[in-house]
Amino acid sequence: MKIHIEMLRSDKVYNRIMLAPREDKQELYRTEMLGPFREKWNIQRIPFRAEAPGGFDVLTLNDVMYLPPLDIDESAAPQVRAISPDRFWEDCERTVRDSLEAFERQGIELPVRNYVCTVLLGNPKSEILRLNEGYTGDGGIPGYLLTALTPNDYTLPRIRAALVHECNHNVRYQFVRWDQNVTLGELLVSEGLAENFAVERCGEERLGPWVGKTDGKTLNGIVKPALRTMLNVTGWEKIAPRLYGDEIASLQGFVPAGLPYGAGYACGYHLIRHYLRKTGEPVERATLKSADEILRVAEDYWDVQTMVDGA
Repeated sequence: MKIHIEMLRSDKVYNRIMLAPREDKQELYRTEMLGPFREKWNIQRIPFRAEAPGGFDVLTLNDVMYLPPLDIDESAAPQVRAISPDRFWEDCERTVRDSLEAFERQGIELPVRNYVCTVLLGNPKSEILRLNEGYTGDGGIPGYLLTALTPNDYTLPRIRAALVHECNHNVRYQFVRWDQNVTLGELLVSEGLAENFAVERCGEERLGPWVGKTDGKTLNGIVKPALRTMLNVTGWEKIAPRLYGDEIASLQGFVPAGLPYGAGYACGYHLIRHYLRKTGEPVERATLKSADEILRVAEDYWDVQTMVDGA
């Protein structure tokens, strides 16, 4: 059975919302842009509509990182035009298909055959998006892939790598069970697998800033010692500062842990790189392994001075 990809052309939805009366923009956005992902929101227990006016729902979450519906007017036209070429969407669909089929070429049959995917415009006022150099992704719920960017010469060429990264998450969580007791160790492994998969398919020049901003001295002297003893920690208030670093954790209302931006991502990337070099295993097959198994095999990672390219 073939893989089916429904590529939601967000540019066409943005154009409809630009022309809509202000009082209709939010509902149009909710229905047409977020509606195709409704099962994702249900799984994440995010209300599609708030129970009371002003309550938390998908639009509240959307506005944190993505362009708010009420800001979709003529001022957004240049951003919409940047993601409007048919070739852009053809490349995105091809990237997702090739990434998923890379697993099948390794003899891995994916349980999920239908995928919904889109690229949204980022909220230019988002401090988290700024720290991420203007692009991000969300692919942890099997069958659903979201990426976002503020379009420019830096982000547009990197959206392909973001899609590949999210495809890896999407596949992993078709085989590895996610629950509310997820550990920091699982997230280090997951992000490391995703970024190694992206670099393998897109090249090291597309390494995400969440990894590339951490040099070898910082990784070896600060990040690894801080995370080594925390691999089994659970609870987002403890995980977030160690995965994202202090700046993003503070923006999310968590207590900082004395770590730089992207600390867990950088640590996870080099951990998985160490594991792959040690075992010779394809990253696609490693993606299906439990975090416990990978951490056990790569236990010596914590004791070696990791070499970081360009550091």
